[in-house]
Amino acid sequence: MSALRFRGPVLPEGEVRDLYVVDGRVTYEAVAAAELVAEGWIVPGLVDAHCHVGLDANGAVPEDVQETQALTDRDAGALLLRDCGSAADTSWIHDRDDLPRLIRAGRHIARTRRYIRNYAHEIEPEDLASYVVREAESGDGWVKLVGDWIERDAGDLTPSWPRDALEAAMKAAHDRGARVTAHVFGAHALPDLIGSGIDCIEHGTGLSGDLIDTMAEQGVALVPTVKQLDNFPNYSESGRDRFPRYAYHIYALHSSRR
Repeated sequence: MSALRFRGPVLPEGEVRDLYVVDGRVTYEAVAAAELVAEGWIVPGLVDAHCHVGLDANGAVPEDVQETQALTDRDAGALLLRDCGSAADTSWIHDRDDLPRLIRAGRHIARTRRYIRNYAHEIEPEDLASYVVREAESGDGWVKLVGDWIERDAGDLTPSWPRDALEAAMKAAHDRGARVTAHVFGAHALPDLIGSGIDCIEHGTGLSGDLIDTMAEQGVALVPTVKQLDNFPNYSESGRDRFPRYAYHIYALHSSRR
């Protein structure tokens, strides 16, 4: 058994206590043989609830870059990372005690040509449930869908999946003990995602009061990604010439994000 002792004000209460780490787990139960290794303020490790270890702007990155990404999160104080989709296999991180604990969602699942290139499985609705099974069985209990994206013919955000495909996908995930989350910027995809039994929404800028009430009743989580929402003005400007409806929509979503 390995045991370490830390002493100091434990936040948020501020009470000075001894805290022990025994075989990698925190406890307040005293261990006589534990070595005092540090004194100072003691804070819980942070949780990064939406990250993408294994990705850069062009898709999957090699393991040395994945390691740098995980270390960057760790050195900022995040000791638990909830991956929200990666094209790379990052499961090796589980074997490294010096890296944050990682909960993997596997690869994004998106409609054909309706997400960032090289990021997702790009499929059609009839294949959604089978791909959810695939990612549920290879991940760590989460599956990531792309709920809406720019549809070129519409020139704006539109839902990626019909209701029947979503219901089959949710059942497939839940039957295997996995939960489902989805990238959603706009409003139109949300009723079917929430109504089909999704477990979490990422971003959620299109949410209305009624939908928020429904999410609360059903226990659906929201990860609002405030840092990402700060990028919306740039998204709007970059899409203005090619997709003016989308540009206006993204600008409006940013304006109402609070």
